Amino acid sequence: MGGIAVLARQAGHKVTGSDANVYPPMSTQLQLQGIELMQGYKAEHLTEQDQVVVGNVMSRGNEAIEYVLNKNIAYTSGPQWLSANVLKDKWVLAVAGTHGKTTTSSILAWILEYAGLKPGFLIGGVPANFGLSARLGEGSFFVVEADEYDTAFFDKRSKFVHYHPRTVILNNLEFDHADIFEDLNAIKKQFHHLVRTVPGEGLIVHNNEDENVQDVLDKGCWSEQAGFASKKITSHNESLWMIDKVSADGRCFDVLYKKQKQGTVEGHLLGPHNRMNALAAIIAAQHVGVPVAQSIAALKEFKGVKRRMEVVGDVNNITVYDDFAHHPTAIAETLQGLRDAVAKAKIWAVLEPRSNTMRLGLHKQQLASSLELADKVILFQPADVDWDMQSVVDELGNSACLMRSIDEVVGLLAEQSQSGDHILVMSNGAFGGIHQKILAALS
Repeated sequence: MGGIAVLARQAGHKVTGSDANVYPPMSTQLQLQGIELMQGYKAEHLTEQDQVVVGNVMSRGNEAIEYVLNKNIAYTSGPQWLSANVLKDKWVLAVAGTHGKTTTSSILAWILEYAGLKPGFLIGGVPANFGLSARLGEGSFFVVEADEYDTAFFDKRSKFVHYHPRTVILNNLEFDHADIFEDLNAIKKQFHHLVRTVPGEGLIVHNNEDENVQDVLDKGCWSEQAGFASKKITSHNESLWMIDKVSADGRCFDVLYKKQKQGTVEGHLLGPHNRMNALAAIIAAQHVGVPVAQSIAALKEFKGVKRRMEVVGDVNNITVYDDFAHHPTAIAETLQGLRDAVAKAKIWAVLEPRSNTMRLGLHKQQLASSLELADKVILFQPADVDWDMQSVVDELGNSACLMRSIDEVVGLLAEQSQSGDHILVMSNGAFGGIHQKILAALS
């Protein structure tokens, strides 16, 4: 919604917005764009608007929503506004999947920018190469992070069905968003709705290692396909695109097309998931005319995304990272990437289970195993989480502890971390400003 607000502002509209909790980097970005932020969802915030754009967090019974309906104020959803006002004349490149959407979208937008195509984009994070999560762009192409979450209280389809892409990346597919989807099959159904919107002359770039993605395509696909993988696939069609010869630290790898080397990626991305993200972006960029060699050159200058393995500080040779991981798969892959990079150095993993699915405890059986690559684990138990995380601590043993106070977490890290350690903080929220508190305590 913040990105859509930025696009509306760039299009020349006066934009204001209400939210319950806006925090950096989005709050900073909105303020720099001249967008007035108002705290809380109040009817008094709605005074002279021509249209209200409603985010999917809003529900019936909310004061602002009831006011809009009772006063017959024109309203729409964020995805519908985007489709009608921005995407209708664009070649849309959509990035979908449970994990990696933000990073892959950021890589893809940067590759197109590097190639001189001046794309527009809407991304659920802030790519460091741009410093903005959204822009209208000047060319024919628009990159959108295509979220499977529902659209609005009046439209329960996934957001991505509104985008009508010509190029689609399907990175992976797992069960998530338990507050919206009753099971994995419900998510697959929405992904197949997306597949149905891709033109026959369009391209679906898909992860050949993911059986759930393959299940979606097996329901029917009418578009060109390009499969990619990091290992040989035997269960279905062989991948056209492959990752090969990965360096020890995981930062470099060869790109193969039909078993022929196309070049070597050298960059700052960590972990097997980010190698797959990069390869998917390379394939999608080629579909709009960017040569592989040019994409590989662009990746050398890709600076990453805020809150995705972002180094927020280094004090006394102790490095603190901020990462958005909030699903067991993402947690494990993030830790794998950091482990590859730091070898045997000590890793502290600090996790806040903030997503709706995690709060419900639906991933608790996989949580301990996802944290195994960390030397020390601190699990933070928010007051409103519906299950006791002590069971995860017990499974991890002496390497883990459970804390219910951010100050306790900061105090432990300040007391026990040593030079050469790496502190990885994972949350999809602000986590009470814990990153700066850790840095201050270490100082």
